[in-house]
Amino acid sequence: MYFKDFEIRWSDVDANRHLANSAYINFMSHTRMAFLIEQGFDHKIMAAHEIGPVVFYEHVYYFKEAFPGKPIKVSLEVMGLSEDGMFFEFHHNFYNHKGENIARCEMMGAWIDLKARKLTGLTNDLLSKFSALEKVEGFRVLTKEDSRKFARIPKNL
Repeated sequence: MYFKDFEIRWSDVDANRHLANSAYINFMSHTRMAFLIEQGFDHKIMAAHEIGPVVFYEHVYYFKEAFPGKPIKVSLEVMGLSEDGMFFEFHHNFYNHKGENIARCEMMGAWIDLKARKLTGLTNDLLSKFSALEKVEGFRVLTKEDSRKFARIPKNL
């Protein structure tokens, strides 16, 4: 499991004076990019391969409030990966300074070819970096159907 520590800044707080929804999203994004960089997926590598990560969904569940002046810790677990590396699923947990789990997020994303503007699998060298990661309990091999499980088409279209 990967962890990233954060300080809650004034700009991370909403009108209710607790950590804003947008700050949770930003902290998760920062955690994912820090994780990817440590795995060898830095901006230079992504630019050389002309790829970038895209988010399909982020489902956040809030349990307790977080306030300025107290640090938080965000975890990342790789919960799924497609055979070609195109699709990935990460889970995040937020912990307050007491170690209490204050929020959880399930997210799914994919890699996009920035030139063709289409989803793409990873090259063998990049896929091997992901494949070498420790498999957590509940890890699964993803398919395209997993990325569409929440799609709904209104009847009036």
